[in-house]
Amino acid sequence: MQMVSHTFLPILLLLPFLSAASADVAPGPTPPELNLTSILYKGGQYTTLLRLLQATRITEQLSSQLKNSYDGLTFFAPNDNAFAKLKVGTLNGLTDQQQVQLVLYHVLPRYYSVTTFQTASNPLRTEASGPGGVYSVNVTTSTTSQLVNVSTGVVAVPISNTLFAEFPLAVYSVDDVLQPEQLFGRKANNAAAPVPGQAGEAAGKATARKKGVPKSDVAAEPSASGQEAEDSTNAAARGRGCVEWGTVVAFALMAVVNLVGA
Repeated sequence: MQMVSHTFLPILLLLPFLSAASADVAPGPTPPELNLTSILYKGGQYTTLLRLLQATRITEQLSSQLKNSYDGLTFFAPNDNAFAKLKVGTLNGLTDQQQVQLVLYHVLPRYYSVTTFQTASNPLRTEASGPGGVYSVNVTTSTTSQLVNVSTGVVAVPISNTLFAEFPLAVYSVDDVLQPEQLFGRKANNAAAPVPGQAGEAAGKATARKKGVPKSDVAAEPSASGQEAEDSTNAAARGRGCVEWGTVVAFALMAVVNLVGA
């Protein structure tokens, strides 16, 4: 019994120190929140986007991708002011499939930090696709600042705020809805301007078509020299007419003289 007491004595003396040491160990870091809906709710100005996500059920798809993807995801989140810039009825005018395409157009199938955007190669493919293939965006950065600009061919907008950026998910706020050309068409002021001098010609051809005149028959206004030539031709014709009448009268007089002499 005496030997047993000596064996456990050092352990009993160390127990207070072990308890104190364990109390000083800080808890492990909490895993980052990867729920897109929670991130947007916390942002406080994404009501329209949240309704659209709920209607299209895209959040379920994105959550599944985050759990099974090694590349992560990047999401551009239009705020309520961005949706307010759209024409009234724009969202309601889209079919269910087009609304899904619009939401997925705001998703890049890879995690991009602001620094990573600086080395990205355009165009960047999105999660949206259609009959023409995968929809894409162009992202440009500034060498003097961390400004990141996203262009779709219809709108161009900078990232205004970072809502969340921890691999595998990055969520960036934007002040415009990213509109793909495949759904909204190219912006009107991006159309090529007519070459100077062609506008008048085009107007003339359009007028001719309205009158039923073939394009090949559209002629320029007659020049002064052409008008003078026409006047000269008409005068010559009148002169020839006078000579012919004079000849007829002379023959008639000669006939009358011959009859009298006989």
